[in-house]
Amino acid sequence: MDNAENVIEAAGVRRRYRGGFEAVRGVSFEVARGELFALLGTNGAGKTSTVELLEGLAWPSDGTVRVLGCDPFTERSRVRPRIGVMLQEGGFPADLTVAETARMWAGCVSGARPERESLGLAGLADRSGVRVKQLSGGERRRLDLALALLGRPEVLFLDEPTTGQDAEGRRDTWELVRELRGEGTTVLLTTHYLQEAEELADRLAILHEGRIVASGTPSEVTGARPARITFGLPEGWHPGDLPPLPQLGVLGYEVHDRRVVLHTDRLQHSLTALLRWAEERSVPLDRLDARTASLEEAFLAIAGDAGRAGFDTGTAFGTGTAFDAGTAFDAATTDGVAR
Repeated sequence: MDNAENVIEAAGVRRRYRGGFEAVRGVSFEVARGELFALLGTNGAGKTSTVELLEGLAWPSDGTVRVLGCDPFTERSRVRPRIGVMLQEGGFPADLTVAETARMWAGCVSGARPERESLGLAGLADRSGVRVKQLSGGERRRLDLALALLGRPEVLFLDEPTTGQDAEGRRDTWELVRELRGEGTTVLLTTHYLQEAEELADRLAILHEGRIVASGTPSEVTGARPARITFGLPEGWHPGDLPPLPQLGVLGYEVHDRRVVLHTDRLQHSLTALLRWAEERSVPLDRLDARTASLEEAFLAIAGDAGRAGFDTGTAFGTGTAFDAGTAFDAATTDGVAR
């Protein structure tokens, strides 16, 4: 990626708090113009601490940060008019109406778009006369977003933008973010909704204990995890009747109440071999489902929750029974339990 195209750059960034706690430990990444980049991580991973450095709300303890070619902390006057910031909590006066809040905020923004336009973008045009304290949690997040858009930002920081929103509100926000990105706005997003990152992000990074432990496109991150094939066998057929796992190209498997889950890093090969076996023996595979790993699975594994998301050969998967990939299914298995 050409550095001239990057509008956000972090290099070896660290952030220490009083008492010596280091929330960000040498983070480096770049975001290109017009790109949507997602920062993911569990609570306390360092997402908000990192984003606050990019927004110019704090100065890094070490390393460098550049937004639109400037230091967002020491050159704040050059950066602030060109960015929009949606914090986790806006903290707006509760007794002002939505319209009054937008009008007050617009007075602090250079070249602000009309308040009604910004409220309309966030789906709040018909709530302009409602006091902030009467808004639902999801509506308050929409107000946060509307105010972040007042200045027509070139770079938009969204910190947990859909928290508290219902499914419809979340989808509306996603569509708006897509439109903004399509118009050239660069977006940096933090979210706990992994589907949100999977739907929106061009690239993402996963933070764990203040460090980036994985990065790339969503497909690159999930592609490092095994795919799975799930199906049920009819009466009279048992997992032990299946071919040896190496023949199927399978890394390991689980059995849950007669439903079999195969884990493979060669999805097409494994599925083809399974279907050929079933066709030759006229075995209907009930509710057959084949899919690549989800971002949630990859996230849990990368974040260190190996007990729930690990797929190592020979290890247990959840509450099912796992077997070594070098062996055939046990022909004595009759009830989903290996004997």
